[in-house]
Amino acid sequence: MGKSTNITWHELSLSKEARRKQNGHQSFVLWFTGLSGSGKSTVANAVAQKLFETGIRNYVLDGDNIRHGLNKDLGFSDEDRTENIRRIGEVSKLFVDSGQVVLTAFISPFIADRELVRNLLEKEEFIEVFVNCPLEECEKRDPKGLYDKARKGLIPDFTGIHSPYEEPLSPEIVVNTSESSVEECVEQIIQYLSVRNAI
Repeated sequence: MGKSTNITWHELSLSKEARRKQNGHQSFVLWFTGLSGSGKSTVANAVAQKLFETGIRNYVLDGDNIRHGLNKDLGFSDEDRTENIRRIGEVSKLFVDSGQVVLTAFISPFIADRELVRNLLEKEEFIEVFVNCPLEECEKRDPKGLYDKARKGLIPDFTGIHSPYEEPLSPEIVVNTSESSVEECVEQIIQYLSVRNAI
């Protein structure tokens, strides 16, 4: 239950359907989830570029970037991780209502949190993309040096080391970045969206 009182929902003059019609495409969330270093942001941004080139309005919400602003008041406890994802879910819903495609790149380690976001949206507006990459490979890449710090005890509650990552049970898309190139992952996602007539 929210803390706000004495508020009333104000109906907007423009519908989601009208905005989609103007944009000429569907709107939905591509929710990229996976371990740190799995390639979520890299693949999400590559997909965004591909969509942009074909005239599809989109925006990438990146985990680190969001924590510089909207969620800078949150830490990495289980409770803060859940609130982080809840806020992103609500922002994503606004993008979908505006008729755009939103690509989110967040570890989002808990199944329940990702399901919460799925349930905020209408059927087929939430497309979960599991960026599958073994922990060993993510540690080997360690692009931000976070695994090294976590192993040294400098970062508590680090996903995959001290805190669990719950793999999706039935994601719409699985891309394996340890076996496929970024280009191959992008093609796989674009193909899925084309077959579903989402783009």
